[in-house]
Amino acid sequence: MEAANQMGSAAHPSSTPPPVPGSACTGTLGRHLARRLVEIGVSDVFSVPGDFNLTLLDHLIAEPGLNVIGCCNELNAGYAADGYARSRGVGACVVTFTVGGLSVINAIAGAYSENLPLICIVGGPNSNDYGTNRILHHTIGLPDFSQELRCFQTVTCIQAVVNNLDDAHEQIDTAISTAMKESKPAYISISCNLPGIPHPTFARDPVPFLLAPNVSNQLGLEAAVEATAEFLNKAVKPVIVGGPKLRVAKAQEAFLELADASTYPLAVMPSGKGLVPEQHPHFIGTYWGAVSTSFCGEIVESADAYIFVGPIFNDYSSVGHSLLIRKEKAIVVQPNRVTIGNGPSFGWVFMADFLSALAKKLKKNSTAMENYKRIFVPPGVPLKCEKDEPLRVNILFKHIQQMLSGDTAVISETGDSWFNCQKLRLPENCGYEFQMQYGSIGWSVGATLGYAQAARNKRVIACIGDGSFQVTAQEISTMIRSGQKSIIFLINNGGYTIEVEIHDGPYNVIKNWDYAGFVNAIHNGEGKCWTAKVRTEDELTEAIATATGEQKNSLCFIEVLVHKDDTSKELLEWGSRVSSANSRPPNPQ
Repeated sequence: MEAANQMGSAAHPSSTPPPVPGSACTGTLGRHLARRLVEIGVSDVFSVPGDFNLTLLDHLIAEPGLNVIGCCNELNAGYAADGYARSRGVGACVVTFTVGGLSVINAIAGAYSENLPLICIVGGPNSNDYGTNRILHHTIGLPDFSQELRCFQTVTCIQAVVNNLDDAHEQIDTAISTAMKESKPAYISISCNLPGIPHPTFARDPVPFLLAPNVSNQLGLEAAVEATAEFLNKAVKPVIVGGPKLRVAKAQEAFLELADASTYPLAVMPSGKGLVPEQHPHFIGTYWGAVSTSFCGEIVESADAYIFVGPIFNDYSSVGHSLLIRKEKAIVVQPNRVTIGNGPSFGWVFMADFLSALAKKLKKNSTAMENYKRIFVPPGVPLKCEKDEPLRVNILFKHIQQMLSGDTAVISETGDSWFNCQKLRLPENCGYEFQMQYGSIGWSVGATLGYAQAARNKRVIACIGDGSFQVTAQEISTMIRSGQKSIIFLINNGGYTIEVEIHDGPYNVIKNWDYAGFVNAIHNGEGKCWTAKVRTEDELTEAIATATGEQKNSLCFIEVLVHKDDTSKELLEWGSRVSSANSRPPNPQ
């Protein structure tokens, strides 16, 4: 990733020079942390101020290479750092002790589940308060300050509580480098009285640090490649399926090398969408069991061998554990391990190394690809609405498809947007993100803020349901303040549709808002923001033309009113299977 490549780069050229040897020490912890963030590729930090982090924020603001973006709440700041990390390779947020930390923790847990390096920085208590019997505000009223730390231990790969300047340098560097190496969030708490105090360990510019590359065990690599090649070369109609851990393994190029060399059909798991170019001549769509894209599921499940690269098999991705996949036919390639059917499993074999080496050993076999071409039927009757007919969701997504290019990125919220966006065919270099493993509703609002801030060369198209939007809506304010130009489609169908299809009840109905009016109120005449409310295809066409034309430099919010029962067929199938999995009775004792 871009950020990983910057780890060993020189310190930011616009920063002040190091002090002359023998002069008074001027280096501080705050300046060091700011420089480190710039060095790993962070240009924007998402924050909510609180009395314990204010002096630290002063030091971050003073760094020319950093832009501090104030968010409406800590949860959204965390979601924004998540979205930023998806584009830039690493993200960062700054909150205050406990009251802020426990607010952001849900977003950090989501980043952990999606293998995103995210630096969560907390302004902590005064260093003199540790070890005393004092009770502090923003805490639960006990003199033990470790509650926040203990909460973060389960959702971060490393925790550093910096309340002593002597080892602060090492703690900060270790935490940041561990997050980058493990591609997981790190927690750094910094006592509020330390950021501005000069200390000898910060007297010079930070020495650029380098992450040692992971190198496969050579004998293990050779054995894994040999066993896999033997397995696949005997198969009649093998296929390849890409999963979400392609990102963390930085193995997209090696994956394509394998696809080109083998000529096998190429599918992606739903959470792997966007990681594999869909223009590839062997790309056949999304494999998602019973709700796969047309003709893809049949080819994958009828194969006599499949190589899953970086998969996550959970109840959602397996459609309630209903995939027709047999373990003895599957080769599973994880970032550092290869498992062949029911047979051997090879550890300390890294994905990119393995895929590149395997590509050189496979015989070409296009049998399954030819079978796909035989059964494939192109899309049939073009979708259209009659004049003044109420807008349907499938018509909306027909128009969104036409908006996509290499200069756009799609953010898909948890809900029916998962299934509708999954059917979009992504042009080359079009970004695509959604949070499938954690599935936190409301994630996409903050993630849109963060992704758009990181990828200023792309226009983000976000598809958000009304229920999810109500959770995190206020971050539209920060998008306007930051001058962003995303296009947000708010799909207003009156409730939590994805929950309705799993298990319906009165709790799935929400209070309807005037969503376009709500955004206008937030806009309040300050910044560039344009809204529309559409009910028909003609109104939608006109709104899109305006958003991509005269309002192309504004944040555009288009509220789309649709029927409450207008759902994709995939959600109907998926919901019934997940419901069945959720409602299994207890096993007999």
